[in-house]
Amino acid sequence: MANKDTIILGIESSCDDTSAAILKKETILSNETANQAVHESYGGVVPELASRAHQQHILPVVDAALKKAKVDIQDIDAIAFTRGPGLLGSLIVGTSFAKSLALGLNIPIIDVNHMHGHVLAHFIDDDEKEKPKFPFLCLTISGGHTQIVWVKDHLDMEVIGTTRDDAAGEAFDKVAKLLDLPYPGGPLIDQHAQLGNPKAFQFTQPVVDKLDYSFSGLKTNVLQFLQREVKKDAGFIKKNLNDICASLQFTIVEILFKKLLLAGEQKNCKDIAIAGGVSANSAIRERLKTEGEKRNWNTFIPKFEYCTDNAAMIAITGRFHYLKGEFSDQSVSADARLRV
Repeated sequence: MANKDTIILGIESSCDDTSAAILKKETILSNETANQAVHESYGGVVPELASRAHQQHILPVVDAALKKAKVDIQDIDAIAFTRGPGLLGSLIVGTSFAKSLALGLNIPIIDVNHMHGHVLAHFIDDDEKEKPKFPFLCLTISGGHTQIVWVKDHLDMEVIGTTRDDAAGEAFDKVAKLLDLPYPGGPLIDQHAQLGNPKAFQFTQPVVDKLDYSFSGLKTNVLQFLQREVKKDAGFIKKNLNDICASLQFTIVEILFKKLLLAGEQKNCKDIAIAGGVSANSAIRERLKTEGEKRNWNTFIPKFEYCTDNAAMIAITGRFHYLKGEFSDQSVSADARLRV
């Protein structure tokens, strides 16, 4: 059982962000992240380069987190780390570091599911925000995952809707590449979309059973559309960039919220949250607020710094495992396909 001053070091290394955070009770004292610019010239994350960069960044990032929090390494009570899902090489770096440091300090380790972390970011103490009440629905949207999660308790979650192929974040990034926008392209599409007409072009909205999603057909539809238009006018993309981005973003938001609205009706739930890197998108955040006002929902949107991959969400998830006495041993290994 955690005492009132339990301090947890969180480590996140699932993709291309190396992050470390210090959590005291449920308050984040520091949340330090090193990004990897090395991938920009490749137009996407290169797994081998990502794992090498994690090796370079992890010690300085942990050191920076400890210094900012003004916490001595000997005062840490446990280390929580991302076990998966993610890129295997990247996960191995964080897992190995956490195991080695915990062994040296003689403290417990806690393996954390990355997707649980995104959901539980809502439970980081913040005087300005209320926390969701159980049970609630969480639309978790990232580059690798798009899920509707029925959250019954901190560590009791059920995925009731998921993508059958590509994730929403991948659709943003792949189309950004078609538009010749630099990586990462998702945030740039958001910026251009705010200057464009969301009804300028109509893109396909795949029909999928139940609460599941599909985005591969949308990507193909946009590709074929661009090929047709560029054949007629080589300068089409440049002339219509804002409208293309606005129309794509509108379509993705429509697809996401059709299923989220259906889930809310099926579960008769009024507490609705979003999480994950793509939840930083301005149109998604605005749509949640609008639907919340219209349907009398209690809506929950994480702070921007807790949307993208970060160690704060790993630390808070680790705390809930700590409170239940759920620890890992030194035999634990990274799992790139870990399920919720």
